[in-house]
Amino acid sequence: MAQQHEHFQLSNHLGSTFIVLGLLIFSAHLFSAIFSKRRIPDVVLLMGIGIIVGPVLGLVQPKDLESIGGVFSSLTLLFILFDSGLDLSIDTIRKYWKGMVQVTIMSFLISMAGVICFSHYVLHIDWLASVLAGSIVSGTAAAIVIPLVNQMKVSEKARMVLTLESAASGVLCIVITIATLEISTVGNMTAASITGMVFKVLASLLFALLLGIVGGILWAGLLDRVRKLQNSMFLTPAFVFVIYGIAETLGYSGAIAALAFGVVLGNVEYFRMPLLGVMRLDRMQPLQLEEKSFFKEIVFILKTYFFVYVGISIPFTNPMELFYGLVITLLLFALRFLLLSVVGRENTKSERMVVSMMIPKGLVAAVLAAMPERVNIMAGHNVIPGATTIKYIAYSVIFCSIVITSLLVFATRRWFERQETTEKSTD
Repeated sequence: MAQQHEHFQLSNHLGSTFIVLGLLIFSAHLFSAIFSKRRIPDVVLLMGIGIIVGPVLGLVQPKDLESIGGVFSSLTLLFILFDSGLDLSIDTIRKYWKGMVQVTIMSFLISMAGVICFSHYVLHIDWLASVLAGSIVSGTAAAIVIPLVNQMKVSEKARMVLTLESAASGVLCIVITIATLEISTVGNMTAASITGMVFKVLASLLFALLLGIVGGILWAGLLDRVRKLQNSMFLTPAFVFVIYGIAETLGYSGAIAALAFGVVLGNVEYFRMPLLGVMRLDRMQPLQLEEKSFFKEIVFILKTYFFVYVGISIPFTNPMELFYGLVITLLLFALRFLLLSVVGRENTKSERMVVSMMIPKGLVAAVLAAMPERVNIMAGHNVIPGATTIKYIAYSVIFCSIVITSLLVFATRRWFERQETTEKSTD
């Protein structure tokens, strides 16, 4: 009888879990539609769900999800990078690279320097952990920036610069964070050991890049034959898993390999070469629209669950970490406004205003924020002091930056409408 009762409880629990998971997907699509019409970012609403079921009602605790957090974070990061690589158009980069470099590099470096100094001198976190904090929150979120920019009246140049920045800054965040985590694993650091580790990290990134490119060329050459197989849609992400796994097994960066793989498949025409004809790989094929849509749906689902997880993990029990996250967010906006008031003077005032407010943090920052703590768990001791503090402050920055960006976009939209009305009345 007791076994039957236990089985009944387990069935009820599983049933409730599947209902919640299904409702989350429906909610995510509804929130996405709201984002399109009302400019309220869907990730804010998803995080709101996490806040309700976590800190508010206490139905789920962050520790309940720790067992799947590491694998889930790696899986999400893998698909983010692959999808980002697909969207990185070499043609677009060649056309707008000057504006992208000016905004992306300068903004990233200034933001990172500001967060490093704040983390070290105010939060009293050591320099290496401060670098991690800076690299995690200095990028922008493509999933939020691109839809917001597409709904605003800005020039093509400003739109493309912001789009490229969101993709490139995410890559910078990942590369610097992974490199810093690698360096942090070296005990008793000396100048020689740090130099050796830097070369090791650079070699790891280079070989991962080459592995991703070779894998992408190989797969693009085989795609024409692969598509003839039954139920072949998932074979491309399966091959991404293989590339990622090979890179990690060899001690390289699987994340960078996945990114390079996506770049090749998104820009096939740049990677055709005579040697491929000898290998019978000269019929390279780009991904079709339905295949790209399939991958974006996977990213959408992962994003849905991940931001609910972030909402659950926001440290409402520690108001100071929330406060520090808000202060860092305001600091990042202040630095961005200061930068755009100095550079890009050839652009209009309205364009500089739009570019200066577009610094919401998103999925890349959320995934990276959990990595220092995971390194500590795998090492069995505090390799990175303050890793949990970094995670919670980063989650707070994500939430605050998205909310502030949304409010600024709403206010700017009203200002643009008044400007248009004034101009029409003058005419």
